[in-house]
This record gives sequence, C-alpha cells and structure tokens, in this order.
Amino acid sequence: MQGAMQGEAGGAAADAAQGVPADAAQGAARERVAVDRAPQLDAACLERVVVTACTFPTDGPDGEETDGTLAWRATTIVIVELESGGQRGLGYTYGDVSTAHFLESKLVPIVLGRDPSDVPSLWHAMFEAIRNAGRPGLGAMAVSAVDVALWDLQARRLGMPLFRLLGPFRERTPVYGSGGFCNYSEARLVEQLTDWVAQGIPRVKLKTSRDPARDPARLRAVRGALGDGPTLMTDANGALDRKAGLYWAQRFRAEWDVAWLEEPVSSEDRAGLRLIRDQAPPGLEIAAGEYGYVLRDFADLLEAGAVDCLQADVTRCGGITGLRQVAGLCAAHAIDLSAHCAPAVSSHAFCAVERLRHVEYFHDHVRLEHRLFEGLPTLRDGALVPDPTRPGLGLALAERAAEPWVVHRRELRR
Repeated sequence: MQGAMQGEAGGAAADAAQGVPADAAQGAARERVAVDRAPQLDAACLERVVVTACTFPTDGPDGEETDGTLAWRATTIVIVELESGGQRGLGYTYGDVSTAHFLESKLVPIVLGRDPSDVPSLWHAMFEAIRNAGRPGLGAMAVSAVDVALWDLQARRLGMPLFRLLGPFRERTPVYGSGGFCNYSEARLVEQLTDWVAQGIPRVKLKTSRDPARDPARLRAVRGALGDGPTLMTDANGALDRKAGLYWAQRFRAEWDVAWLEEPVSSEDRAGLRLIRDQAPPGLEIAAGEYGYVLRDFADLLEAGAVDCLQADVTRCGGITGLRQVAGLCAAHAIDLSAHCAPAVSSHAFCAVERLRHVEYFHDHVRLEHRLFEGLPTLRDGALVPDPTRPGLGLALAERAAEPWVVHRRELRR
C-alpha cells in the first residue's frame, strides 16, 4: 500500500513539474493506480479440447417435425469445451455430427497451445484456416462454437458473467415462443402457443406455408385461443414464391393480425424480400437472416433493404466475435436485430446488442438445453435473465443426463 501511495505521489509530482495542474495530476495518478489494480489474466495456454455431439429425437407427431421446406426427426448439438489453467469454457452450435469432425480436423490444431485470451486473433486464424474447406455453413458453425467457448473461458477466468464482460446494454433479453410446426394438430398447436403466453411470453410464432390451404384454419384456431393481446408471428421458411408471398402477407395481416412474416421467400432472394417488404401492409414486418454465416450475408440483406428486422444466430455467424460485427451493421442501418434460437447462449450475447428486438425461445432447443445444461438463464416476465452470480455463460454440462444421447465424443490434448 505504501509503495502504491509513493508511486501515486511520484507520478503527480512528475506531472506537476511539466506544468499539469495539481488536481488533474492527482486524477491521472488515481487512474494509473486503478489500472494497476485491474484484474489481470495469468499467461496460460489452451491445454485440452473436448468435443461432444448429442442427438435428441423430436417430440413431434410420429417422431417428426416440419416447417415450410424441411422435415426432421432429430436435433444434434455439437459442444466444445476448452480447458486452460484448470478453467473450462463451453460453446456449442446446432448442426450435423460432421461439424464435430470438421472442428477437430481444422480448428483444434489452431487453438491448442494458444493463449485463450487472444480471442480476436484466434477468430481470424480459424477463419483463415478454413478458407479452402468452406467458410459459410458448417465451417462458420464450427468457428462459432469455439469462439463462444473462448469468450466463456475468458469470462470465467475473470470471475465475471459473460454478459457483463461483453459490455451490456441490458441485463435481460425479451423472448418470443417459437415452434408451432406444420404437422401439429390444431389442438397441439393451440396448446403450445397458449402455454407460452401463460408463462408470460407475449409474442408467439408458428410455422406456415407447407400446405397453404391448411393455414387459415390453423391461424383462426390460434388467434381465437390467444385473443387480441399477444403478438402473433409466422415463419414460412422460404416456402413461397414472390406473388404467393404478397398474397399471404395481405391475408396474414388483415385476417389474423399477424405482425411478423419471416422468410416468405428464400433469404437468397433479396429482391423478392424487398418486394414483399415494400408492398406488405402496415404493421407486418418482414424478417430474415438466420442463415447468415459470414458478414457479407448480413450486409447484403441490409444493403438490399430486404428486411424490417434482421436475424442472426450466434452459433452460426462466427460466434460472439462475429455477432458483434453484425450488431454494428444493424446500428449503422438503424435496423433491429433478433436472435435466432440457441437461447442459453443468445441470452448473454444479445444483452450486448444495442438494437436488440428479441430472442427466439425455440421449442427444440429449449427442450434440449434444459436436459443438457445446468445454470440456464431464468425465464421471467417474458424475458431471459442470465444469472449475474455465475461466471461465464453460467452453464455446466450435465454429463450423466447427456450420456444416452452422445453420438460422438473426443478429447484432444496439447
């Protein structure tokens, strides 16, 4: 303590000798002492990587779920754990088990033995390493999982919750309930959406446009059960062409007070999205972006004027490092950003997004994350609230609960 005081006095005296006013010199000295006392990370390297993939069957009718363009019977999560100096960081993505093999082949050699606090440098090194193997798609998803784990490890080493380390604009993220698959019976569809509202979630979304002739009855049933209060959202998953998209945009808004139409046409058809956005009735927003993997994907949607609200998936778009770049684009274009899926990670990452709209509370991922992880954010008053007392993401893998669903696991050491 005495040494610190002497250092402060000496620094102030030196400033005074150079003509700096005494009060300014004392303030500068206090700032130097504060910096000296800031948390410091001991030099360390990544010593161990564990990659685990778990596949969970859906709970849809006859074991299947469908949206406008896809049917699936299972969801696979690829989890990466990075260990350094007795601390472990956790990240994940949703994708095929081949993502795990790709990660082990192309990314683990990049990060093992490196300083885990050097997150931006490692992020660039990983994307450089997969240039010829393929950046969009599976490659970006693998990078995302590692990047999230690096940020989680950094926060744990500092003893901070991740959302605080990122510099939050808020400490909770509003959510919307998402599911309402096309092959649900009307009874199950109504039960799922009304249950979300009963939990305090004021926004709910259903899948549409796989069989458009069935959609009016489905929407009537849902709106009738919900009443006028909750916000109703729809997702066509790119199933329509431009003229059908315009037709259904008009009907969705006029007949069932739908406020959100996601991917009426494919997100690759930016001109089509722009057309529907321009001609959609007031009060109906057009959204897309969940299939963005690299920054250019998001820039193209924004520069085309294709969306009223952009979407991004932190487990696809290059992790938290990539998401921060997307958030900057949204701020520059004065467009809100909505989080696609992965609520346990999104609840932390999107606290630091200035123009956040909401986080997708997706049925499949909620089921899976509640089985796999301990320390999940709390759903309260229609928002996810990360635990401020738990460092990092606050997540711990429940290994015994996960074991029946493990389809791949590999440990790699330096």
